[in-house]
Amino acid sequence: MGQCDGRVVIVTGGARGVGREHSLAFAREGAKVVVNDLGGAADGGGSNAGVASQLVEEIRAQGGEAIANGADVADWDATEELVRTAIETFGGLDVVVNNAGILRDRMFVNTSIEEWDLIIRVHLRGHFCTSRHAAAYWRDRAKAGESVAARIVNTSSGAGLQGSVGQSNYAAAKAGIAALTLNQAAELGRYGITANCIAPSARTRLTEGVFEDMMKPSEGGFDAMDPANISPLVVWLGSEASGDITGRCFEVEGGKISLADGWRSGPAADNGQRWQLTEVGDAVREVIAKSNPPQKVYGT
Repeated sequence: MGQCDGRVVIVTGGARGVGREHSLAFAREGAKVVVNDLGGAADGGGSNAGVASQLVEEIRAQGGEAIANGADVADWDATEELVRTAIETFGGLDVVVNNAGILRDRMFVNTSIEEWDLIIRVHLRGHFCTSRHAAAYWRDRAKAGESVAARIVNTSSGAGLQGSVGQSNYAAAKAGIAALTLNQAAELGRYGITANCIAPSARTRLTEGVFEDMMKPSEGGFDAMDPANISPLVVWLGSEASGDITGRCFEVEGGKISLADGWRSGPAADNGQRWQLTEVGDAVREVIAKSNPPQKVYGT
């Protein structure tokens, strides 16, 4: 018996890197997997339908069930069809793992509007589209009186949680994904849907070029940057066993799982009336002095 026997899972960006490991891990645990991957380059250019099909063949050769899908995750109609395909092929849908992403790194002052829009589109809109169609399906099932144990697993990043020099577009999109997760959890729980996100650190096409030294494969012992290290948490979050966990963001690297504590109300100064301009500076410095220092932005 696998942890996810019979569950139907969509993994976006599911044919390479961390997504590939998610797809394989879900299949090993008995899930029926829709491997969604446009097959484009790391910067979002091009496409290759064979990328997803090749992994599907590998899963089937290992005795698993899977189908390939090449939908653009930021295309509203294509992702509606993606969800419909999962339901029609496997008889339902239980989990959406939003993993697809690209990079267009640039220092903020050099970032073009095209580079900004593309990253926001693929990451933030891409997380919205598939989840939105899946959530509507799950809501309708719940309203019809069916039992729903649905899961959304989003992919944020340390860049979105702490910032990252040279990645303002990516950091903004990933921060938006963390906030989206909070709203999904708050709004969808009544229908039997949980939403959580991960901020993974692992060796992929996207990270190898940015953190070349850190991402080098280990020559001996435990390979902390192996992308397969991320998948056990994702599979568990996609299982029925995780039903009491929602609205959380987990950082995961190697053998470490940590809870990202996020923005929360901190120390305050309140004088009971409108502040005078001459008083504001002292008040701001007072509350900062009482607070914990922020984590460093990556790259500083």
